[in-house]
Amino acid sequence: MAELARKLSISPAEYLEGEKAARVRHEYVDGDVYAMAGGTKAHNQVAGNFYGLLRAHLRGTPCRVFIGDVKVHVAWDWRERFYYPDVVVGCEAGDTDPYVVEQPKLVVEVLSNSTERDDRSDKFYAYRRLTSLEEYVLVAQEVRRVEVYRRETGWDLEVYETEGNFNLRSVGLDLTLAEVYEGALEAL
Repeated sequence: MAELARKLSISPAEYLEGEKAARVRHEYVDGDVYAMAGGTKAHNQVAGNFYGLLRAHLRGTPCRVFIGDVKVHVAWDWRERFYYPDVVVGCEAGDTDPYVVEQPKLVVEVLSNSTERDDRSDKFYAYRRLTSLEEYVLVAQEVRRVEVYRRETGWDLEVYETEGNFNLRSVGLDLTLAEVYEGALEAL
């Protein structure tokens, strides 16, 4: 009789240890590990612009901004997740793990065809479980479109398109779409 295939889960500790030596980044979702695909030049440019603007603005404050290679940990009930957001801001002094932000204030995800569905659904659902999170920002990479979700408004959607400016209240930063997309749409 044929033996049924078994799905083997790994512990969060095994995942975290494996990520230290991994050549490819992986996200962890309730015991399952998923390899992450590489990004486009436009994706990289938009994420880099956000990082640079946030870093300059937060200089001299207790907040730190991280890009791409730092994980965010989300746990509730029996679930446990580790995601790699494109940009994350943490401001808590006790958030000292060198690889993980436990208490993010702001998370920015640059959308791609392969990640958009998860960024809008599973990740958004999980991130909202973090009491420290004040804003979740989704950024298109092929057109000028920024979506901002804020805890203070019950996670209602605010959309900014084409031209103009918007505010990241969580960190007190006014941005223009031109700044966010500088050099990005030319990279397509």
